[in-house]
Amino acid sequence: VQLQASGGGLVQSGNSLRLSCTISGRTLNNYAMAWFRQSPGQEREFVAVIPWSGEGSYYADSVKDRFTISRDHAKNMVFLQMNSLKPEDTAVYYCAATFNRYSNNYKRTHDIQYDYWGQGTQVTVSS
Repeated sequence: VQLQASGGGLVQSGNSLRLSCTISGRTLNNYAMAWFRQSPGQEREFVAVIPWSGEGSYYADSVKDRFTISRDHAKNMVFLQMNSLKPEDTAVYYCAATFNRYSNNYKRTHDIQYDYWGQGTQVTVSS
């Protein structure tokens, strides 16, 4: 299984970006998908997660009401729409997958709970 994150770039504060994560190798049935991010000198932190069913989502407080996670089973992709970006959102963003047979238990926020990781895409927000 490979996860490929893309869509990062340099934007000004207040603007938007949409990140994509392409899943290849096989379909990740019963996997919740998440986004994490890591800034220089900081630990990797949870951003958002969506269950296999796509029904519901969970966000870090720092991005709630600004970011939206979604998934498209037909395309085997996951997205992160990021609006009202701030300089503190600058980081490398990673997509990740965790086996989650029961969608009511998908709110996993620790990176050790995840089985597969993408390579990351850089997001830089200038002030």
